[in-house]
Amino acid sequence: MRPDIQGHLAMLTFSALVAGSFSLGSMSANMISPAALNAARFVIAGAVIGVAVVATTGVKPQALRAPWRYFVLGGLFAVYFVLMFEGLKTARPVSAAAVFTLTPVIAAGFGWVLLRQVTTPRMALALTIGAIGALWVIFRADFTALRRFELGRGEAVYFIGCVSHALYTPMVRKLNRGEPAVVFTLGTLFAGGALLFLYGWRDVVGTDWLTLPAIVWITIFYVAIFASAATFVLLQFASLRLPSAKVMAYTYLTPSWVILWEIALGNGAPSALVFGGVALTILALYLLLKNDSLGT
Repeated sequence: MRPDIQGHLAMLTFSALVAGSFSLGSMSANMISPAALNAARFVIAGAVIGVAVVATTGVKPQALRAPWRYFVLGGLFAVYFVLMFEGLKTARPVSAAAVFTLTPVIAAGFGWVLLRQVTTPRMALALTIGAIGALWVIFRADFTALRRFELGRGEAVYFIGCVSHALYTPMVRKLNRGEPAVVFTLGTLFAGGALLFLYGWRDVVGTDWLTLPAIVWITIFYVAIFASAATFVLLQFASLRLPSAKVMAYTYLTPSWVILWEIALGNGAPSALVFGGVALTILALYLLLKNDSLGT
């Protein structure tokens, strides 16, 4: 199987797994501090990836060179995750997922600055269509709210986190020195977890872990195993095989997956007009994934 196809399959799985964290996160975001929740998820995800590393490649001495790289990547993802759950305290899951779809536009910019990855005219068109679709969903097809740019606090906070996520994608390719994705992921999780504990140690110590509602623990284990350990590996795997803009293109599927999650969890579906924005994000995904002369 060609490396680019492997990258596409990895990101398809990534988009489905990430979507669950929006629905579950919105149900538990107000029951635990974002710093404490994410500190726990990094510990659990690190343990899972650690077992995978021991069972597969092991940690070779060269992987320990320049450990600052892991702190850069871990810091970027820690910022993203904390701001995501802070935003989900007030933002609706589908709306937050739409904010997430703005990351390909930002990732394309960072990809050019850091790696000189060129955005073709068709890719630029796709990114524009996707951004319009995202704004459509974020403002719930309310053109009055769009004209006034009445953006909710949760969406605004989460957008800052998405900028951090978009920068993370090209940084993986820039900082990787041949380490396997699973080993690079372990280093990122360890560094990110350490930074989170330094930042939120009061929240971690002050949380009564034994009395947390079941939904919080379900969320912690889901985001740790499926939306952290698995997606860290998938994202780094794909980032080494695809341009940054195309890696992040799969975020355009997130609102669609979240709608399915919301329906499955009994939270209902958005209004029919919102589906117009979702359709635009899917069109953007199609345009971004078409092969062109500048690569896959």
